Amino acid sequence: MSQENARLILEDGTVFEGVNFGASNSTAGEVVFSTGMMGYPESLTDPSYTGQILILTYPLVGNYGVPDRKFWESNQICVSGLIVCSYNDTPSHFQSTQTLAQWFKDEKVPLLEIKDTRFLTQKIRDKGMMLGKIVCKKNINFYNPDNENLVSKVSPIKTKIHSPKVNSRRRVLLIDCGAKRNIQNALLERNVSVIQIPWDASIQELPPFDGVVISNGPGNPKLVKETIQLVQQLLKVGKPILGVCLGHQLLALAAGGDTNKLRYGHRSQNQPCLMTGSRRCFITTQNHGFAVSKIPSGFKPWFTNANDNTNEGIIHSKLPFMSVQFHPEATPGPADTEWVFDEFIARL
Repeated sequence: MSQENARLILEDGTVFEGVNFGASNSTAGEVVFSTGMMGYPESLTDPSYTGQILILTYPLVGNYGVPDRKFWESNQICVSGLIVCSYNDTPSHFQSTQTLAQWFKDEKVPLLEIKDTRFLTQKIRDKGMMLGKIVCKKNINFYNPDNENLVSKVSPIKTKIHSPKVNSRRRVLLIDCGAKRNIQNALLERNVSVIQIPWDASIQELPPFDGVVISNGPGNPKLVKETIQLVQQLLKVGKPILGVCLGHQLLALAAGGDTNKLRYGHRSQNQPCLMTGSRRCFITTQNHGFAVSKIPSGFKPWFTNANDNTNEGIIHSKLPFMSVQFHPEATPGPADTEWVFDEFIARL
């Protein structure tokens, strides 16, 4: 098992010494943390992590290796770098195909073991979002992913059509802003054809459809102007719309709402969300650094985060438009809110 010394340098000058088990490539981005206890293959391949150096707060990482790519949420590692407390290079799981270190070397991404990830996470919680860089052999500049339209980097170029096992006449547009693969799977399981379209598709080019899903994705929602304009046009069509994660923010902006940057974001599989008008609390998977700060006219709150009271969902008072900040497709879990897809499908 080859390894080398490397450093994590934060923009305030703090330096953390570590051991790199991944590729010897220096990298930079926004330093974020996830408090989830499992599901690192799904998180690492989530395009929403593009431009970010991810800290996993659960201490043991790598113990179940890397599964076949059919279980990934995209075709590659999407984080710019990974920080763990204790890396395990001897995985034990029947689905494991390789070690985490080998995966990161193959994908040319650094994997840094830093013993005091607790202090590092507390620092981000106290001071807020921070830029950082992993320096291996060559020093590089800091990089702020919020200044760039990252969706344009992760969205597909061409339209693709995916059909369910049982023939269906219902067709759903999936505006792919960096969609997790299981959003598509969740729709196909509900017997609808999925028309996967690029983030900057023209409404004049769209095939016939019965509803629209706006996917998750990375970065600042206000920079994804072409998608916002497309959603504004789709709102006038009046067919059912569901936004997920970044899609929630884009729907709010398109309808006249607003978004803001969170202090350190929500990233885990244990975020509690309260349904408005009830005493029900759902445990959700989340990965976002921005939130809806102003609910657009005609909409009402649907979910609220029980930790910080930020908005987690909106639903229109009369029309079939809705969105959630969390991930109802349940990868890596939990499955508490998969019914959101059923709610959307019922309106087609």
